[in-house]
Amino acid sequence: MSILIAYDGSSDAKAAVEFAAKHFKDAPAVVVSVWEPLLVQLRHYPAAGPALLVDDPSPEAQALAEKYAQEGADLARAAGLSEVSHRAVADTESIWKTIVEVADELGSDVIVIGSRGLKGIPSLLLGSVSNHVLHHSKRPTLIVKGD
Repeated sequence: MSILIAYDGSSDAKAAVEFAAKHFKDAPAVVVSVWEPLLVQLRHYPAAGPALLVDDPSPEAQALAEKYAQEGADLARAAGLSEVSHRAVADTESIWKTIVEVADELGSDVIVIGSRGLKGIPSLLLGSVSNHVLHHSKRPTLIVKGD
C-alpha cells in the first residue's frame, strides 16, 4: 500500500500527516504540495493580470511549495513513517485536479488530505480542494479535520 499526503502547511494538513503516520505506519508515502504558475493564476484571476505581470509570483510560489513539501515529509518521518518522499508540483488547471493526477501517476492506494472545514458562503466562493478530490478521485480518499 502506498499513500499520497496532500500538504500545504496548514494545521489541517499537519493533522492529515499525523493521521497517516498513525494509521499507515508501514506504507511508503509521498507528500505533495501544489503551486500555481503565473499562467494558471491569470486564467483564474484575469482582472489581476497587470498586477501579476509586474511581479511574477511563480518563483516564490514554487519555492514555498518545495518548502512545504519538505516540511510535510519531515513531519511524516517524525510522526513515524519511515519511507517518505516529497514533491512540489505545478498546478496545470486546479489544485484538486493536480492532486488526483499525481495520485494516479504514482499509483497511490489512498489519498490523505486535510479539510479546512469551510462552510456556507466561503466554501461556495473558495471551493473545497478536499471535497473535489473526494468526488473526482477513483482512489479512496481520507479527509482529516484538524483541531
